[in-house]
Amino acid sequence: MKTNQVLLLVLLLTLSLLWPSTALPFTPGNTGKLPPTSEGDGKILQRSKRGWMWNQFFLLEEYTGNDHQYVGKLHTNVDRGDGSVKYVLTGDGAGTLFLIDEKSGDIHATKRLDREEKAMYTLHAKVLDRRTNTELEPDTEFNIKIHDINDNAPKFAKDIYFASVPEMSDVGTSVVTVTATDADDQTYGNSAKLVYSILQGQPYFSVDSENGTIKTALAGMDREVKENYQVVIQAKDMAGQMGGLSGTTTVSITLSDVNDSPPRFANHSFRVTAVESTELGGAIGRIRAEDPDSGRNAEMEYTIVGGHDVFNIITDQTTQEGVIIIKKALDYESKRDYEFRVEVKNSYLDARFIHGLQFKDYATVRVTVEDVDESPVFTRNPYIIEVHEDTAAGSFVGVVLARDPDADNKPVKYSIDRHTDLERLFNIDSVNGTITTLKALDRENSKWHNISVVATEINNPRQTTRVPVFIKVLDVNDNAPEFAMSYDTFVCENVKAGQLIQTISAVDTDEPLVGHKFVFSISASNPNFTISDREDNTANIYTRRGGFSRREMSMYFLPVVISDNDYPIQSSTSTLIVRVCACDSRGNMQSCDTEVLPFSDGLTTGALVAILLCVIILLMIVVLFAALRRQRKKEPLIISKEDVRDNVVSYNDEGGGEEDTQAFDIGTLRNPEVMDANKLRRDIIPEMLFPFRRTSPIKDNTDVRDFINGRLQENDSDPTAPPYDSLATYAYEGTGSLAESLSSLESAATEGDQDYDYLSNWGPQFKKLAEMYIGKSPDRET
Repeated sequence: MKTNQVLLLVLLLTLSLLWPSTALPFTPGNTGKLPPTSEGDGKILQRSKRGWMWNQFFLLEEYTGNDHQYVGKLHTNVDRGDGSVKYVLTGDGAGTLFLIDEKSGDIHATKRLDREEKAMYTLHAKVLDRRTNTELEPDTEFNIKIHDINDNAPKFAKDIYFASVPEMSDVGTSVVTVTATDADDQTYGNSAKLVYSILQGQPYFSVDSENGTIKTALAGMDREVKENYQVVIQAKDMAGQMGGLSGTTTVSITLSDVNDSPPRFANHSFRVTAVESTELGGAIGRIRAEDPDSGRNAEMEYTIVGGHDVFNIITDQTTQEGVIIIKKALDYESKRDYEFRVEVKNSYLDARFIHGLQFKDYATVRVTVEDVDESPVFTRNPYIIEVHEDTAAGSFVGVVLARDPDADNKPVKYSIDRHTDLERLFNIDSVNGTITTLKALDRENSKWHNISVVATEINNPRQTTRVPVFIKVLDVNDNAPEFAMSYDTFVCENVKAGQLIQTISAVDTDEPLVGHKFVFSISASNPNFTISDREDNTANIYTRRGGFSRREMSMYFLPVVISDNDYPIQSSTSTLIVRVCACDSRGNMQSCDTEVLPFSDGLTTGALVAILLCVIILLMIVVLFAALRRQRKKEPLIISKEDVRDNVVSYNDEGGGEEDTQAFDIGTLRNPEVMDANKLRRDIIPEMLFPFRRTSPIKDNTDVRDFINGRLQENDSDPTAPPYDSLATYAYEGTGSLAESLSSLESAATEGDQDYDYLSNWGPQFKKLAEMYIGKSPDRET
């Protein structure tokens, strides 16, 4: 028995002697296998007045093998030891976890109890008369408390932790805290008191033994030297004493980067070559400095010391390289070599490390310009030229000029891109660049002409340059003014003289410099209307008289002369149509239609239209009737099974045998080798193309009967041959044929005298024909 268990028993015995009770007196819990006894007579100490009791048992969580673990004893002073008293246990685990001896009151545990699952059980004890099963004592409650033993090892929440700490951190810098848990009782003994220690990771890191905080233990740890560390931490219970249980975990510690390393050029001199045709903003080369830091601590900025008017340098944020670009166009003929100094520094600095270190570096860059064959260069871009619209064809428009920028100054020729001059309005001299007109220009059709002129080196046609030429067509007063719109003018029949009936205005497609000024006028001899110029490019039309009549004249045509004031003066005559209308007393138009006059023959327009429609309908009926007459309903080949007319189309090919040479060519029979072996029947539509295998006739052509009989037998055995009498199958039957005709045509006997039983012997092809004729035989009818 362990020392702490002995101390617990002594404490429990002391309490049992001092604790007062008014119910059943109990013996304290015991960890042994036998109930405790008094020193005198071996019986439980009793008091007749039951002045004391013990209502709590203590039990250590432990395993006792197959034997039950003794928990404690219940006893009452009513029990005389004669077996008349029965002890009954109820509550948590009664009958399963805890069993009681009905006679003695001893309580045993049936299996190992785990405090981590349940630390205390509440039960009730009863004392019954064994014979009558009546209660001898009131129901008493007591507890069984499970005392902890060190049966659980410390456990960490994770098998592996990840943490980071900045490089170059001071000794003692906290990295991460890892804690373990122990399921044992925290308030009793040292079973759950943990002590942390480091098993792997010295001398770089240490751990606080009480709270598991990992700290740096070595100064000057450099990420660029070693970045990752694996630290193993152990947690041990029983305050780290011998025999305690332990658990471990692994902490992966990464040194995070700080900007403790400046950028440095590996080579402090760079040479770059650039062609003079490089476009503005184009890159001509890259330079690079090295920085062992990572992330933002390795970000750099490149600058040209003192700046430069031709070159600039920018930083590629992806590769951290300095990209040299062109600010101004290069010209091999003007300058061929450049030199400048580049500075590199970190974008972000750490104040802890800038002292004593130069966080900048410098390099010299030399640029050599290479000559290329350049395209011609125009003196202007673009060209804007003005020309008057009355310029005749072949007139001078303007001049464009281009030159070869290379040192040898090669000659240049000019041309117009005809895709920009589809109407071919302009021409250019290929030598001197003079632009002339091919056609007269009209500003009213197009105010601007945008063409492209191409300059090409004569010695190298691939070197071309194009420039836009904008030709503005200046206005000339070559268009007369006209009405601004189409006017709907009317005059009332009851109008008075001097009445305003219309205000007119004019437009002119020309564009004079000082603006339009139109003059309106009409013939002074017009007896019906007069005009008044308002001197604002509009004019009013007035009636000269009153009393207009629609019967006399339904409309008037008023010619109005409109003139402009530009040079040369242009004028035009526009006609204003004035209708005569019926109006109310207020001058509102009611109707302008003239009265309908009858035709001379007495027919109105409506009557003529009705007559025309009747004629059209009659013609349509005649055409429809004629079309219906053309359609004839075809009579079916065989109306019914009883119809056996001899003029069926299937039998229109029989002939007179060998004597009948009009139905077929007897030469075919004499020369069977020229026959088409795969000739299809003409009187029916075959259901399938079936190659007939025909026997070759005798070469000497002497026995026609054997040939026809062979063909007949061959077709009788052929399941695809229809039962028709046609040239393709029976080309040689007839009056003069030995096989005779199968048709009833020209037969001397009547149908009633014919015996058609022989049709049933002709094979399946004639089955349908046999049923038709045999069924009609007189001797077979009932």
